Amino acid sequence: MVPTLASLGVNKVHGLLLDLGVSSPQIDDPERGFSFRFDGPLDMRMDTTRGESAADFLARAEERHIAEVIKNYGEERFAISVAKALVARRESGNPVRTTRELSEVVAGAVKTREAGQNPATRTFQALRIFVNAELEELEQGLSAALDLLVPGGRLVVISFHSLEDRIVKTFIARESKSVFDRRAPFAEPKPNRLVALGRVKPSDAEVDANPRSRSAVMRVAERTEVAA
Repeated sequence: MVPTLASLGVNKVHGLLLDLGVSSPQIDDPERGFSFRFDGPLDMRMDTTRGESAADFLARAEERHIAEVIKNYGEERFAISVAKALVARRESGNPVRTTRELSEVVAGAVKTREAGQNPATRTFQALRIFVNAELEELEQGLSAALDLLVPGGRLVVISFHSLEDRIVKTFIARESKSVFDRRAPFAEPKPNRLVALGRVKPSDAEVDANPRSRSAVMRVAERTEVAA
């Protein structure tokens, strides 16, 4: 954000909105490979010109690595079972290459299902986050926001799952309190650079109108006078 805005002659902003959700057109395009509702190539890259697709990752990664990704980024209880099933299929000479194939493998490995949720939901989320390094980019974006916001400027972040929201919540909380350096007990505390203003969740009416908003959490903070 910082170099892109600088190239446009913008060094400071009064407001910054981070919408962390995958866009509906991306989800609904089978060729992007984001959704288990449509059959298509198992890609999942936001930028299809670089990086490794989800199918390529599953074709070469060790079982333990696959399980860690699905557990850590998808919070899937049956991550080990899913990873075993994916590797077993790969070793049979028929690795998963499409979204439908992945959905079928996961459905056979997940023993219990959450009401109203496809059993592949958490695995798809995990692979998408991993392939695109989404959590690492979120950390970078939050740090860049502090450099861009003028005093009194607002930071607004909309997240759609607990992993993202936890990072945003922790970042705002950390930057909203004064920090004492234990190595220098008599030094002045490092002042806070943000003030947390609150959290907003969608109303029932909004969820009815837009079901994809049901898991959204919006957090708002204000930049203080403290230099970046």
